[in-house]
Amino acid sequence: MTNILIKLFVKDYKNTTNAKVRQQYGKFASVVGVVTNLILFAIKIAVGIVFNSIAITADAINNLSDSSSSFITLIGFKISGKPADKEHPYGHARMEYISGLIVSFLICFLGFQLFQNAFDKILHPQEAKFSTISIGVLIVAIFGKLWQYLFYKKIATLIDSTTLIATSIDSRNDILSTAVVLLGIIITYYTGFNLDGYLGLVVAILIIISGIKLIMDTVSPLLGTAPSEELVEYIYQKILSYDGIVSLHDLQVHSYGEGQIFATVHCEVPAEEDIMVSHDIIDNIERYFMKEEGINLVIHLDPIITSDEKTNKLREKVIKTISNISKELSLHDFRVVWGVSHSNLIFDVVVPYSFEYSNEELIEIIDDKVKEIDPCYNCVVTIDHDYIPNY
Repeated sequence: MTNILIKLFVKDYKNTTNAKVRQQYGKFASVVGVVTNLILFAIKIAVGIVFNSIAITADAINNLSDSSSSFITLIGFKISGKPADKEHPYGHARMEYISGLIVSFLICFLGFQLFQNAFDKILHPQEAKFSTISIGVLIVAIFGKLWQYLFYKKIATLIDSTTLIATSIDSRNDILSTAVVLLGIIITYYTGFNLDGYLGLVVAILIIISGIKLIMDTVSPLLGTAPSEELVEYIYQKILSYDGIVSLHDLQVHSYGEGQIFATVHCEVPAEEDIMVSHDIIDNIERYFMKEEGINLVIHLDPIITSDEKTNKLREKVIKTISNISKELSLHDFRVVWGVSHSNLIFDVVVPYSFEYSNEELIEIIDDKVKEIDPCYNCVVTIDHDYIPNY
């Protein structure tokens, strides 16, 4: 059924990497959520009032809040699809994360409400009103929420949406809460022992835990997370596949939401090469990533001496020396200013966060170790911190 609905309401539905198609998916899923939750609310509230069931009425209110969450998600997807403007030059795609965060907070709020209601039911147990109609409505509601969960999960997977993942988990939590209401009514009717409150506590705790986890998951991309190992490896391999690129370093990747990726990197090129040739290579790489991957890549060109055997041999010695200090360290931008009485070795060292030595201590250690190669060598070291994890 989900596939049929997608084909009917999402144009060009197979092109999920397209920002406009992705926005259509998000809006479509949100509208479905608003409508289906309103239907469940209407049915449950009617049954709850007719049979004077507080549990069913509370479950109906939960569906009404789910409808509100879907409406927030709809607004989030609509705003996230707006193009960049003067105030937001990187676009509005992160609004999707914000709407997901709001949904996550709502999940936690409902979990605490359910916890409070369940605890109150333990202290003040109420007689369950058994009715075939109410049982049937709850069973239908469970299957409806199961379909919602699978529906949201499928679309969230198709467009890699944090917001819809949160919404799918909310639907899964609703299955549990409705099942608890149903189980409580049946057990109380047949045994006379009211478990409604106790089961409600268990479900409330599970909902709160899932809500907190979702808050953490949605906050991370807002703060700025490291790119995936696959993306980093792809960028490295693709750039190094171009003739004229010796090596690269200082890769930074910033995501401002799906389809809004900005990256910078330093590429080392032979200093002996014509600068216009190297610049042309850089331009070609930047154009490729923008056209084929949708990544706004800016490359800084670092010329290095590659034809001087003396410099190359010294570079290998210094690399080995730094590696002996720690395997976590790496070197780039190596150059030498040769002199009569002394020579300056100028290079950058990439240091992981929380390294055992301070920057000052490390520079002193490196300088001492390099002087063991030749006392005439002076090190001019710049400490870098890599923004990309060492996968």
